[in-house]
Amino acid sequence: MARLFGTDGVRGLANGDLTAGLALDLSAAAAHVLADRGEFEGHRPLAVVGRDTRVSGQFLEAAVVAGLASSGVDVLLLGVLPTPGVAYLTASLGADLGVVISASHNPMPDNGIKYFARGGLKLDDAIEAAIENRLTEEFDRPTGGEVGRVTRYATAVEEYAAHLVRTIDHPLVGLTVVLDCAEGAAYDVGPRALEDAGARVIPIHASPDGLNINDGCGSTHLGTVRAAVLEHGAAVGFAVDGDADRCLAVDHEGNVVDGDQLLAILALSMKEAGTLAKDTVVATVMSNLGFVKAMRAAGVGVRQTRVGDRYVLQAMQVSGYTLGGEQSGHVILTDYATTGDGLLTALQVLERMVTTGKSLQELASVVQRLPQTLVNVDGVDKSRVEEDGILAAALAEEEAALGESGRILLRSSGTEPIVRVMVEAQTQAEADAIAERLADVVRERLAL
Repeated sequence: MARLFGTDGVRGLANGDLTAGLALDLSAAAAHVLADRGEFEGHRPLAVVGRDTRVSGQFLEAAVVAGLASSGVDVLLLGVLPTPGVAYLTASLGADLGVVISASHNPMPDNGIKYFARGGLKLDDAIEAAIENRLTEEFDRPTGGEVGRVTRYATAVEEYAAHLVRTIDHPLVGLTVVLDCAEGAAYDVGPRALEDAGARVIPIHASPDGLNINDGCGSTHLGTVRAAVLEHGAAVGFAVDGDADRCLAVDHEGNVVDGDQLLAILALSMKEAGTLAKDTVVATVMSNLGFVKAMRAAGVGVRQTRVGDRYVLQAMQVSGYTLGGEQSGHVILTDYATTGDGLLTALQVLERMVTTGKSLQELASVVQRLPQTLVNVDGVDKSRVEEDGILAAALAEEEAALGESGRILLRSSGTEPIVRVMVEAQTQAEADAIAERLADVVRERLAL
C-alpha cells in the first residue's frame, strides 16, 4: 500500500481520494495508536475535532467522529477553528489526540486530515506509519456503555482568541490592520483576536460559504490584501491560509513581506529580549539566502531542515530552540504554540511594530532577499526525481555555473503532485533562465 501520510497529514480530493470510509478507518486506527487507555484507572480517552470551512468537512467530520467514538473515544466537537487552535485545545483540555479536517492552502475540492498527539504535538513518521499499519489489523470494538460520547464544545473560539491575546504585553492601539481570512477557519477568531488586542481590524474574505475557501484570496493570493491596505491606508495587512497555520504580510505601501522576513523580525526581537534560545532560529532549505546572511550578520545562528513545519518543530524540540519557520509563512513560537500559527505570528509582529515605533517596511528591511524563482512542474512522476541521472547531471552543471553567487533546490512537494524548482541568483533574469532550463528537463525526463 502506498504511503497515505504526506508532509502534513493525509490529503486528497474529498470524496475521491479521501472518502468517508477512509476517514473513519484512519481515525479508528489513530484512536488505537494515540489514545492510551492504561495510564489511569477508569480513564476514558478524549479527542478534540476541528475543521475548516470546506463543505466536504461536514461529512468528513461525521466520519472522523464515527471512527473515534466507535473505538471508545469521547469526542469534543470544536467546530470551525484554525489548526493551531485545535492544537492548543488538545493540550489545554488534556485530550489524548486532536484531529483537524483541512487541506490548508489547497483548492476547495481537496480536503485532509491531520492528527495531533497528546500535548498538541504533530506526529512523527513512526507514529504515522503505526496508524497506517493499524488500518489492516483487526481489533475489538467496544459495545454498550464503552462506546464514545460526542459533545459540542461551544467556547472553542473564545478560548483560543483569549490565548492569542495573552501572548502579547502591549496593546495594539492606533494600528489599522487588514486581515484576509481566506474564507477559511480564521474568519471568526482572527478579527476577534486582533480587535481584542486593541487593533482596528478591517477583515476581508471573512464570509465563507463552504465553496470559496482560498478562492483568489488568502496567503497564496496577496493581491486583494494589498489593494485593501492601500485603499484604507492601513499600517499593515496579513493574509492567512485556509486553516490559518501560516500567514504572509504586506507593508503600508503594499510590498510583500514573506515568511523569511517575518521570521527575521521575530528572531531579532527575541534575541533582544533574551528569549531566543541559543541565539538560533530554525528554518528550512527553502529559506532565501538573504535571510541566512542577515541572521548571521546579526549574530543569530540558522539551523536548516527539510521542508515541512513538522520537521522544523522536531529540530526545535530536539535542541530546545524557541523560534522556527518557513518562507511560506509557517512560524512556530514554542513559548506559545506547538505548531505554526498565522494569527499568533501577526500579533507578535504587530507588537514589535508598537514597541519599536517602526513600520513593517522598516523592520523587514533587515533581509535583503536574493532574486528567487520558483517553478512548479506538474504532470510528472515526482517519485523519480532523485533517480534520474540526466536530471542530476543537468542540476550539477547549473550549480557549478552558479557557484557561490546563488543556489538551486529541486524537490518533490510533500502535499501536492508536483516537482518544485527553486533558483536564487544575483539577478532575476539569471534565476528565471536557470529555473526554466531545469523545469524543461524535469518535464522531459519525468513526464507521465
